[in-house]
Amino acid sequence: MEIKFSPEVSEAINEGRPVVALESTVIAHGLPHPRNLETAVKLEAVVRENGATPATIAVFGGQFCVGLRSDQMEQLATRNDIRKISRRDLAIAVANRLDCATTVATTAFIAKRAGIKVFATGGIGGVHRGFSADISADLPELAQTPITVVCSGAKIVLDLPRTREWLETYGITVLGWQCDEMPAFYSRTSGLAVDERVDAAAEVAAIADSRDRLGLTNSILVSVPVPERFEIDRSELESILAEALTLADKQGIHGKEITPFLLSQMSKRSGGRTLAANIALLENNARVAAEIAVAMG
Repeated sequence: MEIKFSPEVSEAINEGRPVVALESTVIAHGLPHPRNLETAVKLEAVVRENGATPATIAVFGGQFCVGLRSDQMEQLATRNDIRKISRRDLAIAVANRLDCATTVATTAFIAKRAGIKVFATGGIGGVHRGFSADISADLPELAQTPITVVCSGAKIVLDLPRTREWLETYGITVLGWQCDEMPAFYSRTSGLAVDERVDAAAEVAAIADSRDRLGLTNSILVSVPVPERFEIDRSELESILAEALTLADKQGIHGKEITPFLLSQMSKRSGGRTLAANIALLENNARVAAEIAVAMG
């Protein structure tokens, strides 16, 4: 499958300079307008400020686009017909020449094939609450795609202990960025241990290099706590989330629509604090990812 690179990303890859992949579902489905577009532009700026080239990934006209034009960013942020796609949808998107936003799974899939080693996102998908058979396609993709993913753990709306167990079972290395517990998205702690604490980008680069030399195919998850001043108490979050889950059940919202619905409801019920935390952790993760990409050389 041919990949369409932006001139900036193509030049960086050809010259062996560090590149950081960024997903597009957060633009099309994760944040409200105009904050979605503002955040997308800011994330790219943060990556550049820290020595790497940003490569926001999406699908336009059925073509994998690695590095987007400003008009493509605008489309993702404003159109209501942009499809959210995971691995199962890739063949459909290509065959039908669709315009789509990529999830963690599809961004990792495309980034790896583009030769990009590091990918920054907010939170990964995971095992859903109340139905442990409902597992995000992000998880099996991480188990089979050797890329380094920088995130703030799994989204708080998920079953975090079961998600952590899934990561362990399927051999996905979980590192704690200057922390000993896997973050819980809006909260800095979860009570769930990481496999190893790392305090510098060079440590992550060395672990990723060892993974590659061993021929392992798993992703390495670098879990970064939300900046402290944006953290929201876990007990308060659980109360807000319980209300949002009840509403989702009443309205019959499920499947891939449930996570964006819950995040939107939590933002409303927290007076916008969860939205502010989401944007803060996205920016922080982009910074950390750029540092790691630079350390990888």
